[in-house]
Amino acid sequence: MPQRHSKNNNDLAFFTYDEKRKLGYGTQKERLGKDSIKPFDACSLCLKPFIDPLCCQKGHVFCKECILECLLSQKKDIQRKLAAHTTQQKQQKDEETEKIALQKARELDAFDQQNHGAVPQYTDKNLNRDQNNFHGANSVKTTSYEAEALRTMKAFWLPSATPEAPVKITAPSTATTCPEGNEKLKMKSLFSILFTEETNEEKTNSPLDKTYVCPSCKVTLTNTLGLVALSSCGHVFCKKCAEKFMAVDKVCLVCNKGCKERNLIYLEKGGTGFAGHGDNLEAKDFKHLGSGSGLGLVRPAMKT
Repeated sequence: MPQRHSKNNNDLAFFTYDEKRKLGYGTQKERLGKDSIKPFDACSLCLKPFIDPLCCQKGHVFCKECILECLLSQKKDIQRKLAAHTTQQKQQKDEETEKIALQKARELDAFDQQNHGAVPQYTDKNLNRDQNNFHGANSVKTTSYEAEALRTMKAFWLPSATPEAPVKITAPSTATTCPEGNEKLKMKSLFSILFTEETNEEKTNSPLDKTYVCPSCKVTLTNTLGLVALSSCGHVFCKKCAEKFMAVDKVCLVCNKGCKERNLIYLEKGGTGFAGHGDNLEAKDFKHLGSGSGLGLVRPAMKT
């Protein structure tokens, strides 16, 4: 059976629907593979297997050394910004004080000239005054002011005389934030989490290749399972066991320590900085056809 003529017609001034599909026009979707997703037992900062893991109230897991170093650097940065803001405020206050002092000096000079000058000051507002408020013979004094103005002139066409716009430093926030979720985070809100290692004598795992299981159902923990940590004691369970036992019995199944529903912290399934988080593990690209070239320009799809 012969093919349709519209499929073979390539001399049109525009792209047909079939040609656009072959060029990959539109939004391209692809589910992220395992290599693009961060393992559940990896630090969100260094992306390596965590050491002494700490978890925040939003379920982001970090190495103890990584998160403490991050919070310490944030505090140092806040102190630096606060010092710069304080210095700028002091400088502005000094400038205002200097302006007030100069204004008072001008008023005293004008009063002295009016009472002791050779030419009296006129009170008629209709008379033209020069830039420095002088009349008649006193206007000769403006030459010194003009010479000073020329020396201090700001000209944008001269590199040496280009004015610099003052950079206004706003008061920074004094709260440290989580590097993963951008919410406020304090050291005292972090808690240690404890994973249960698989005890199998036949399988000898290296320290960097450990296998963790749920202490209740003994299922191997992977990225496909939802994980829940108890902020009261730090033990980690699978989501199914946590909602079935801990949420009902209000007690940890490992250490028998009491817990409440607010102590159930759902650990975030994380991608790296280039992948999605949680259940949104689908990458999208939008391919736009170049004008007249037939080549596509790939850009990230707009978030809806």
